[in-house]
Amino acid sequence: MNRSQLTIHEALARLQSGDISAVEITRSVLKRIEKLNDALNAYITVDTQEALAQAEKADQKRADGTAGPLAGIPVGLKDLICTEGMLTTCGSKILQNFMPPFDAYVVRRLKAADAVLLGKLNMDEFAMGSSNENSAFGPVKNPWHLAYTPGGSSGGAAAAVAADLCLGALGSDTGGSIRQPAAFCGITGFKPTYGRVSRFGLVAYASSLDQIGPMTDNVTDAALLLNVIAGHDPDDSTSVNRPVENYATYLKEDVTGLTIGIPREYFNSPGLDREVADAITAAMETFQRQGARFINISLPHTQYALATYYIIAPAEASANLARYDGVKYGLRAADADHLTAMTTRSRSEGFGPEVQRRILLGTYALSSGYYDAYYGKASQVRTLIIDDFKKAFSKCDLLLAPVTPTPPFKLGEKTDDPLTMYLSDIFTLSVNLAGIPAISVPCGQSSGGLPIGLQLMGPHFAEGPLLQAAYAFEQATYAGAVPRPPLSGLTGD
Repeated sequence: MNRSQLTIHEALARLQSGDISAVEITRSVLKRIEKLNDALNAYITVDTQEALAQAEKADQKRADGTAGPLAGIPVGLKDLICTEGMLTTCGSKILQNFMPPFDAYVVRRLKAADAVLLGKLNMDEFAMGSSNENSAFGPVKNPWHLAYTPGGSSGGAAAAVAADLCLGALGSDTGGSIRQPAAFCGITGFKPTYGRVSRFGLVAYASSLDQIGPMTDNVTDAALLLNVIAGHDPDDSTSVNRPVENYATYLKEDVTGLTIGIPREYFNSPGLDREVADAITAAMETFQRQGARFINISLPHTQYALATYYIIAPAEASANLARYDGVKYGLRAADADHLTAMTTRSRSEGFGPEVQRRILLGTYALSSGYYDAYYGKASQVRTLIIDDFKKAFSKCDLLLAPVTPTPPFKLGEKTDDPLTMYLSDIFTLSVNLAGIPAISVPCGQSSGGLPIGLQLMGPHFAEGPLLQAAYAFEQATYAGAVPRPPLSGLTGD
């Protein structure tokens, strides 16, 4: 096996045995990036020199017996996670030259664990999108088929993990932006409970919804990454001061007696593709054979989730993105003759059309005379959605549903119809509104050979039980060897 194709837990075992070195793994991954990134466009920035220096340091620490838990593991970062001295663009022209003066909390944790940071991964601008076509640096291609979207907004992270351009990645999930691209690229994507992972150093889209999480080849690797990045951070007022479990202890195949709820609103959706429904039904049969039982559940306010999300998220975005005024940092329009013109032109030139659309939506929802009718009402509905989940989890341990209503769609297929694009996240939005954890794992393929994802959702801080259920399904379905994209004609292999 090519060293770049090792999983995180396989690489750690071989590093520990001395069979390979961190430098060897890192060189192999960097070579693969050089070979494939032009076709996939997964990375915006690759820091080859620093990555090799970190790999050398990891090898030295392993030799000294002082290595951290991820020593020598090459990891990619979605390009809205701040990295000191490395470009952090958020996929936007307005931040195309921004060098943060500090590291995000999760970056500090990865460095303390002696991981190797390869670079920054492409994304929809400011995490606003479901197809990675809103990036100022061009769309990411799905490694399963280059004509198709990898999903968004963490499309670069999903494509990089699937194509072995890193051994794992960190993405962010505001309305499904980890789980949806994970499903489209056939990998595991985990959105933790809101507050379980610090958002310090995460460039904000919607502050009450954003959450960082791992994107990996398999469930075991997701647990290993989550072990490192989870924890309380006093620099983040929304970070929860709660002990971090060892999530690797949940990697068991036993789901006997597990009660899984099936939300009828998800399965009665008129947009649910037959192939997706069939793959989810087959996954349910797998769980039943393993000893889990199913009950029907209702989440009655699901029908309002899309409207609620697209009031709350743009409203918060309009406030968060107000800081990009051409004065403090970021793009500044040239030759403006007064401050108002400079700010207006900087934003017009720096923000793409989707970001401008959402800022305008959010500003309208917060404006005088409309606040109560829109943002206030949406906040009330959000409470009802949270209550729906609480009632559901009083009757079952976890919920099971599709991640997306359809398999991956073609690039350009939905760009002219924003509402149809927004419906791509119809099964993921409610999780963020409620702040609960959820995981996406591969559960099959379409007739066109494109991945389909299964979503498991749990109550607050049920990361462990979610990992256990996902691991049991993965082992029963793939025995841990999740299918990889063929990358026909790209690798020369």
